[in-house]
Amino acid sequence: MQPAGPDILIRGAGPAGCALALALRGSRHSVVLVDRRSASAMRDGPRPAFRPIALSHASRLILERLDAWRGLPVSPIETVQVSQRGRFGRTQLTARDAGVPALGYVVDYGALLEGLRRRLTTPIAEHEPQAAGCVVHAEGAAADAGRPYGQHAVVANVRFSKRAGTTAHERFTPEGPLALLPFDGRYAIVWSMSPARAEALAACAPNVFLRALAEAAGGALGWPEALAERSVHPLSLRVRRTRVAPREAFIGNAAQMLHPVAGQGLNLALRDAWTLAEVLREARDPGDAAVLGRYARARRADATATVGITDLLAQVFVARGPLVGAARSLALAGLEVLPPARRFFARRMIYGPSAFP
Repeated sequence: MQPAGPDILIRGAGPAGCALALALRGSRHSVVLVDRRSASAMRDGPRPAFRPIALSHASRLILERLDAWRGLPVSPIETVQVSQRGRFGRTQLTARDAGVPALGYVVDYGALLEGLRRRLTTPIAEHEPQAAGCVVHAEGAAADAGRPYGQHAVVANVRFSKRAGTTAHERFTPEGPLALLPFDGRYAIVWSMSPARAEALAACAPNVFLRALAEAAGGALGWPEALAERSVHPLSLRVRRTRVAPREAFIGNAAQMLHPVAGQGLNLALRDAWTLAEVLREARDPGDAAVLGRYARARRADATATVGITDLLAQVFVARGPLVGAARSLALAGLEVLPPARRFFARRMIYGPSAFP
């Protein structure tokens, strides 16, 4: 028997929770979206710290269906160049390889969240009802124990002497992976390294940070000239053993938290939300075990593969030693001369398992 209360209760008004609420508009179910923070705090409080998000083309399609794409301030990525500092071997992924107008789009997390919330037709509640037919967890970190990577990510917004175009750069550095994402003419920096080094770079003088960045990035992008924002984020892999429990489902960071090396976390979250909405939309009882089981099965292949690929890339980027460096060089060189492999990898990062023939 379905409990009294709303049919679906969504805990967490971040991008995943808001996307699910929008995807369930017009369904047969009553939906309540709640957040532990007060509505006034979310509306009038400080905007979230700068956090670049790389949205895939598939995420764009989802946001278009939610009427949340138009007007979103995004910077397109048409090319991704992958290289490693001080060694041969590089490869380039292009939108043409993947058959899409852009491989991805960089947006500030705060702007994305604001755009999604602006399209909600019901207010975000501060207090949740005592019961619901189905509780969807979209409130944050996966509960199961995580595996730390032993790294922190330094996130920054940097202006270089050369204006950023539509090319993103992924660099293997001795400290860890360095992503430089084009963002409104500047570069959004996501730089992984040891916790001690990350804390030091987050606290040092801007000119010291910019010199370190210039050494890691190389000269192709020009000289880093101005630093706007910096923050530090611990990195770990956290994955729930199951996406469902009795009358409960888990999406986004409540289901999995990934290393940022491939920029897949938010994209996976949006696919979680879209798939769950499709399953729940016509279900007579959204909390029925069979219904939630369909959601878990539908997400298994995509989530397992995306988590595995991201974890492998994180391990490869972090690993050190001459043999590891040589292996990376050969892998990048091999990928460069195998267009079908580049196309498959690009489409896999964009679409999930539908990249398979």
